[in-house]
Amino acid sequence: MKDVCTILRALALILCIIAMPVTVFAFHGGGVGACDACHSMHAASPLSGQSLLKASDPSSVCLHCHEQLGDPGPTKFHVSTPAADMPPGFPPKQLTPAGDFGWLRKTYTWLSSATGVPRYSYGDRHGHNITAMDYQYSADMLNVAAPEGTYPTASLSCISCHDPHGSYRRGSSGAITTSGTPIQGSGSYASSASPQASTSVGVYRLLGGRNYQPRGLIGNFGFLSDPPAAVAPDAYNRAETGAQTRVAYGSGMSEWCENCHTTMHTIASAATPTMPPAHPVGNLAKLGATISGGYNAYVKTGVLTGTANSAFLSLVPFEEGTSDYPTLKAHAKSDDSYLFGPSANAQVMCLTCHRAHASGWDYATRWNTNTDYVVYNGFYSQDSQQYQPYGQGRTEAEAQKAYYDMQASRFATSQDTLCHKCHTGALP
Repeated sequence: MKDVCTILRALALILCIIAMPVTVFAFHGGGVGACDACHSMHAASPLSGQSLLKASDPSSVCLHCHEQLGDPGPTKFHVSTPAADMPPGFPPKQLTPAGDFGWLRKTYTWLSSATGVPRYSYGDRHGHNITAMDYQYSADMLNVAAPEGTYPTASLSCISCHDPHGSYRRGSSGAITTSGTPIQGSGSYASSASPQASTSVGVYRLLGGRNYQPRGLIGNFGFLSDPPAAVAPDAYNRAETGAQTRVAYGSGMSEWCENCHTTMHTIASAATPTMPPAHPVGNLAKLGATISGGYNAYVKTGVLTGTANSAFLSLVPFEEGTSDYPTLKAHAKSDDSYLFGPSANAQVMCLTCHRAHASGWDYATRWNTNTDYVVYNGFYSQDSQQYQPYGQGRTEAEAQKAYYDMQASRFATSQDTLCHKCHTGALP
């Protein structure tokens, strides 16, 4: 009888615990997630790869959560659309600021003129080609190493950039370390807690910092720069039909990109016989009064009547030139409540023109840089015509999604390159 009472009391306790309200936290939470979510203790999965992963490779482990068949999209933490969910003519569904890896699955062919000359935009030109065997993502077909770097493209995976164990943290002093006070949560969002004397927060997007190199990567590829100062709004995977999604980039983004693209910007000051000068970026590339003034005045082709308090365009973001997190948190919005354009102290960065994962355009650019017009005759694409010098094989639905569902009417009827958002006169 005593044993029965003990069992009943235990069952009652379990039922009480189950009935308690539960606070649900993000899986990573700014640091490491549950070990058994990614690793199998005894390699029970037939797909188990290196490090007892529950998939064939690191990116496949990541996509187990970050891609979902049948997802109507966009869904907050999804970064990839399965091929089955985007048949020909239909675009990827995720709209995170970094872009949807699904664009790597889309190759386009079109006629550049009435003469019938075929042109191509290959899928693997649309962004970073992660290797994920279980999800049919393969290495870059053209480059064996990162452009202007030595990082092997065959080894490029999600954990090439993101530290899966979330070791890097930002303390109350602003310093980024891999040890010290415990991580209390994410440091990526406008609503994230601030680090305290006894606690830290995770770095932006779990990016690797100094000396980071994925386990198993042979060679000397340790990072030289820490993650950037940046803050995302809480609602970030969303269409921008109405309000824009503004990630508040502060400083250090381009310096972080140079961890792999090591010499991309060392040639910014002079051309070589084989390489033209690169666009200046980063902490030494301040916009200055002329460029920032042009950005703030530019509305669309032929309209230069804009004002600084409404000048921001998410297709051409910029770094504010600060690492002050309270300021960045106040500027990270997805409701158009903060649209101020750049000051003279702001700076251009790699993500001013590119998306970090992939986009609908070559080289992961935010807009189509291979055409004279972003919008022509009121449309992004000319998919009903015999040849498409502007839409370049994309349907109107695909092109509009590549512009995050911004309506073509937002721009001029014949809208030329968005390079003019900064360079309002002739391009340099």
